[in-house]
Amino acid sequence: MATSILHRATGVALYIGAILIVGWLVALTLGQDAYNTYAGLIGSVLGQIAMFGFTVAVMYHIANGIRHLFWDAGKGYNPGTANATAWIVILFAIVSSVAIWMLLILNLGQGA
Repeated sequence: MATSILHRATGVALYIGAILIVGWLVALTLGQDAYNTYAGLIGSVLGQIAMFGFTVAVMYHIANGIRHLFWDAGKGYNPGTANATAWIVILFAIVSSVAIWMLLILNLGQGA
């Protein structure tokens, strides 16, 4: 049940993240000042938290989508399997998001 609620919540988060990406693209078209302002907003602590949340939502949605593909094939309905895969999806979303951001931070630290 929790993964169903999380799937819907992350779906909403993906829409919000898409709006942020569109905002970035609009800022690109409006010139350097608009882009710098938007980059400052996204680069703020609150912006970084939002972008990390967007990353978690993407990773969760990918993993849970794969889980649903197995369900569509009639596999994984056993309560023990369903509970195990629910935890795998949640852990994957968290671990992969942290890994992505750690790689991003390490690459930015090297001037890449």
